[in-house]
Amino acid sequence: MRKIIFIVLFSISFPSYSQILNIERYRLKGDSSKVFVAKATAGLNVYNRSAAADAPVNLFGYKWDINTMYHPGKHAYIFVSNFDYLRINDSDFLNFGLIHGRTVFNFEEKNNIETFVQYSFDNFRGLSPRWIAGGTFRTRVLESDRLTLILGLGGLYENETWQHPFTEESVNVDFFKSSNYFSFRLTVNEYVDFNMVNYYQVGYDQSIQAFRNRINGNFNLNTKISDRFSFTNTFDFSYEDKPIVPITKFIFAFKTGISFDF
Repeated sequence: MRKIIFIVLFSISFPSYSQILNIERYRLKGDSSKVFVAKATAGLNVYNRSAAADAPVNLFGYKWDINTMYHPGKHAYIFVSNFDYLRINDSDFLNFGLIHGRTVFNFEEKNNIETFVQYSFDNFRGLSPRWIAGGTFRTRVLESDRLTLILGLGGLYENETWQHPFTEESVNVDFFKSSNYFSFRLTVNEYVDFNMVNYYQVGYDQSIQAFRNRINGNFNLNTKISDRFSFTNTFDFSYEDKPIVPITKFIFAFKTGISFDF
């Protein structure tokens, strides 16, 4: 039996597509009676609005996430697919996607090792493609019915190809990086749940003889209305101190919507 959740978003935002996947956001809860669990979210925006008849504005956008976990026994296997597209008139405005695969060893234990590989692209910011492969040591520092604190310590190898926004020159780089995070969840009561995840990645670049730093944050506030309906509110941000090409260093997004569970 699979659990499918569809989310309808009521507003359009310009999402902060971080290069760091928040895997804690996509981690599904295991059920001893289920070997396979799936979750899907989808949204669609289409409208035609203009101030003048000779200057139409046509917008088309879609977004979906597909998240699955296969847990046959001691270990678990996670697959995440995320795509987001926005077209204004005849121009592609946003085009983002990623595919992520992860193996979690000793899934039920307090401490476990995870390995992962990921492919992603973000054409709006000039990134296509990005490949990463790495591993993480993950530990549940605190865990109760109301409070959870998780730490992750690890490293990765990344290979990126960027397009310069002005010269259109392609720049290919690769680094070994330290990649760490902490996750915090607080269940206030049966109706309100808050969780946050913050990531930090750093790697040394010989070409500039300096460290390149990335910080990514995700904050979620979920409010339950009934057994089937709930409000979802999300704030994401990403900061990179030394981008490979001259792009915006700090990006963010706020999203709100309704979740229907059946």
